[in-house]
Amino acid sequence: MIKALSAIAVAAFIAAALTILPGFAPQVSASTPVPLAKGDRLDIHPAATACSEQTWPNFAASCLRAADSRTTVREARLVTANNR
Repeated sequence: MIKALSAIAVAAFIAAALTILPGFAPQVSASTPVPLAKGDRLDIHPAATACSEQTWPNFAASCLRAADSRTTVREARLVTANNR
């Protein structure tokens, strides 16, 4: 019986503390964020001219096939998980 009463007393104390403690928190006010001076932009790197310097998937169109080739370029197939 004493264990049950002590458990109820502890739960009541925790509930009272959780109710009272947020009143001591500092007040906050909503405001708009200050824009940064171009800090959200990526650095601009010069484009590589040689095909061996380019990285996938940013190949130039001229590097995707040989210049003397007359083959047509087909788009890649899009595979999704939808069954429709």
